[in-house]
Amino acid sequence: MRAVHFGAGNIGRGFVGLLLHEGGYEVVFADVNAELIDAIAAADSYTVHEVGDGAKDTVVTGFRAINSATDEEALVQEIAAADVVTTAVGPTILRFVAPVIARGIAARPADAAPLAVMACENAINATDLLATEVRQAVGDEAWASLSTRAVFANTAVDRIVPGQPAGQGIDVTVETFYEWAIETPAFNGSLPSIPGAHFVEELAPYIERKLFTVNTGHASVAYFGARAGIGTIAEALAEPSIAVAVGAVLEETSALLVAKHGLDVDAQREYRETILRRFANVHLPDTVERVGRQPLRKLSRTERFIGPAAELAERGMAHDALVSAIGAALEFDVADDEQSVHLQAKLHELAPGTFVEEVTGLAPEHPLAPAVLAQVVARQASLA
Repeated sequence: MRAVHFGAGNIGRGFVGLLLHEGGYEVVFADVNAELIDAIAAADSYTVHEVGDGAKDTVVTGFRAINSATDEEALVQEIAAADVVTTAVGPTILRFVAPVIARGIAARPADAAPLAVMACENAINATDLLATEVRQAVGDEAWASLSTRAVFANTAVDRIVPGQPAGQGIDVTVETFYEWAIETPAFNGSLPSIPGAHFVEELAPYIERKLFTVNTGHASVAYFGARAGIGTIAEALAEPSIAVAVGAVLEETSALLVAKHGLDVDAQREYRETILRRFANVHLPDTVERVGRQPLRKLSRTERFIGPAAELAERGMAHDALVSAIGAALEFDVADDEQSVHLQAKLHELAPGTFVEEVTGLAPEHPLAPAVLAQVVARQASLA
């Protein structure tokens, strides 16, 4: 069996590629980073080092690497012969990998089993987005004859992969915890062989549970930590005032998840506590700057702050802690993060109402808008 994975970075090697390897696939890593691809191509194996309770080392073998920027024809042929295609490139990059996936699907034998395509990204229904881009790359008329050659399944993924120690090569350090939930209906009973994955009938509760707990919580620690001048996630969460603030944020998102999806209250509380213990893992030296990067994306309408806060406001439920975290995000000012620079520029240049609409996607009449507007006004006043 063969799997082509787009994104040969730490998440690709330390999570998705690892689980595909353990499922018996030969993994073909595709990436535009020539130095990384050359290093992977030159290696016979790499090791995934887990840190935390029950940690172990796993040696990964049976992989290859292709530079997707310079060897597209070879990549097309790999996709044409693959059983699975996965991505871990970031939601905004899916439109760039879609055309070569489309070419690979078109090159598949008509009698081959459908290619299983799964986008493993920190975004809701990322595979749907990828499927749309693939169809657009092919064209509606051509896709009508090719649609049976691939199936697209949404997934929810969760594993903390911090910045890596210097001199580690292509080895990867990760936490012990992971979750890969895959929605089953698209497969019509013929599920891919990924023993480490969790196959579910309906993915929406898993996606939002992860996004509004793990991602919301992680970013909240980062932004409150950055405001306090603290360097790492674990150190930030060890500060009592930050622990209280983040705990309040996750109590609000948990209330939404319970109300919206009917999750068990006790199970969600246990999940929330597990997440906080993961963030506090001192063996994961993750920085607030790394976790807080791309604040414009994180403040967008359906993302980890505005998304749950808006739904809570619409339901008339408490959302003050989330609004406070949004205020902390507005203060994120890191010179080497492009989105951070753009965020601060917008705060200087735009009127408060314009900023709220442009950055968060909230209309002025939305019940959350006044609270967010107040945070923007306060931030702009501090910059005056």
